[in-house]
Parts: sequence; C-alpha cells; structure tokens
Amino acid sequence: MTLSLTGPLLLVGAGKMGGALLEGWLKQGLDPKKIFVREPSPSPAMDALAERHGIAASANPKLPEAPAVVVLAVKPDQAETVLTDIAASIGPGTVVLSIAAGRTLESLARALPPKSAVVRAMPNTPASVGAGITVCVANPHVSRAQRDECDALLAAVGAVEWVEDEALIDAVTAVSGSGPAYVFHLAECLEQAGIEAGLSPDLAARLARATVSGAGALLKQSELDAATLRANVTSPKGTTAAALDVLMGNDALTNLMTRAVAAAAKRSRELSS
Repeated sequence: MTLSLTGPLLLVGAGKMGGALLEGWLKQGLDPKKIFVREPSPSPAMDALAERHGIAASANPKLPEAPAVVVLAVKPDQAETVLTDIAASIGPGTVVLSIAAGRTLESLARALPPKSAVVRAMPNTPASVGAGITVCVANPHVSRAQRDECDALLAAVGAVEWVEDEALIDAVTAVSGSGPAYVFHLAECLEQAGIEAGLSPDLAARLARATVSGAGALLKQSELDAATLRANVTSPKGTTAAALDVLMGNDALTNLMTRAVAAAAKRSRELSS
C-alpha cells in the first residue's frame, strides 16, 4: 500500500534513525515533494538521497503550509530546543512524532503550542534494515487519524505497537530499544566461545553471525513460540541439553537477563525525569 499523508511532513534530524525512516518512507511511495528535512549538517549520503529524490533539505526548509506530521529525530538533549525553534510552524492539525529517547510527552508538549498532538515512540536499530519494532504512546490530543498516520510512517521500517501507559516506555526501552545490543553481545560471546573450543577466529565469527541471524529469522517466521523452538533443538541427553544445563541451571540466563532489563529500565526512568 502506498504511503500518503494529508499534508507536508517535516523530518527534524536526519541521522541514522531519521535517515532510515526517510528511506523507508520513500520505498513505501511517499511523495518526495511532501517531505522537508531540517538538518543543519547532513551527511554526504543524506545530501545525495535528498538530491536524488528532489527533497527540500536545509537548516531551515520553507514549507508551503503547516506540516501534517513533524518527526523529531534529534538527540534527546536537543529536543526541547529544536521544538521551541519550530513551534511557530506547528498548525492545529499537526502531530509531533518524537523518537528522541527519554523525552516524555509532557516535556515535549511544554515546548509546543497548547493542546498540541504529541506521540512518543521508541524504535530500535534494526529499523535501518526494515526489521525494527517501535512502541508508541500518544497524548490525549492525538486524533485517530493522526495516530494512523504515525503508525503508517513507523510501519515503513518494521512492526508497530501502541501502549496507553507512558510508564511502560521505560520497560520497552530496556527490552526492544536496548535489546539489539544484548543480541550482538550474545554473538560476540558465541564467537569467543568457539575460538576457545578450537575454531579459527574467522570461522567462529561466521558461525556466530549466521547462527544468531538465522535463529532470529526462524523465530520471526515460525508460528511456534521461543520455548517450543528451543525444545525442538534439544534432544534428551544430547549436546544442546548439556549446554542448556549451564545456561538454564538455577535460571542462570533468565536471572541475568532480568537484572539487565531492570537496570536498563531504571536508567531510562532516570533519564526521563
């Protein structure tokens, strides 16, 4: 389905995540003439992308009318300042979609006109290859149509979920926002363990990468849950069972992951306050 909006889209910040979103929108058929990028220091790749598609990109692009959507993709410490700068361009029908980590709905709204529609979103880095997942929460001023527009924009780079309680975003950040780093670390550990078991570094790296990415693809495509897939690989008294006795004994990995997620959620709450 072709992506369309009721008015212009202003992308504020065109770094890695902003750039990934922009590429996703273009692949979904969003009219480049409706896209305006506010980025004072665009990368060469962003310059080339904007030029190739005829997208207006500059430190202060001029929009023909108030934007339907403003996508805020700047560093968290810049969010309020940037919103204050562009507040005058926000119209009564504009929704601000923020992917600035740790910036609450309340803190974002303070920099905007009264009763502005604001959506806070937490994407993750697999969005850069169209395999991300984003969780969103909306303030009371977001209409059904605005929510649908935000959903469609984020769906261009992966799955989208919505929650009603903003406090849950801290847990989301800890699970899916930070989660790719946990998986990459698992690949690192598996690679190192392979080297310790006698494999060459190159072979260990290839096996670890292919195993983690392949298992992830299987998990995504299968209708079975993770526990069943794990059990299907595990023959009684076999090699996998011997390894899982170490990983699952006394809930070792479960306890470790629970502590890791709790630490990340705690830090997210600290950054949001």
